[in-house]
Amino acid sequence: MTPAELAALSARAYRHMDPWGEADFAETLAHPLTLLVTGQGAFVLGRVVADEAEILALATDPAGQRRGLGRAVLTAFEAQAQARGAAQVFLEVAEANAPARGFYGACGYAVTGRRRDYYARPEGGRDDALLMARTLPLGHAPPAANPASDH
Repeated sequence: MTPAELAALSARAYRHMDPWGEADFAETLAHPLTLLVTGQGAFVLGRVVADEAEILALATDPAGQRRGLGRAVLTAFEAQAQARGAAQVFLEVAEANAPARGFYGACGYAVTGRRRDYYARPEGGRDDALLMARTLPLGHAPPAANPASDH
């Protein structure tokens, strides 16, 4: 996916915060530690530094949500991050974003902290960021998914 395609998908998917723009994606993709995993109507963008991976953005097209597309790209991201040496994956999610919190919880992520008033809400006001993390299994990478063929 190009930065323009990533921006368009995130604009459709993000409801609880302002989406990333094309320039944001282009700048992040230019960094050598960036890891982008794409699939049919979904992507995960993050970075791997030493033994940690951070998810910066995950989006699934609203038309494809609740069909396993997000889980497939997340599983593939975890496998590729682990292949690069990551033992843990972490992320931030808006406390008000109950669907995303539920998704990450169902994928094995647990709340590890909070950043007060971290996100600006599109309609005004601020929202806390919840820090979530998942330790990757030792000794083997999670099974690699083929996001394009996930149903």
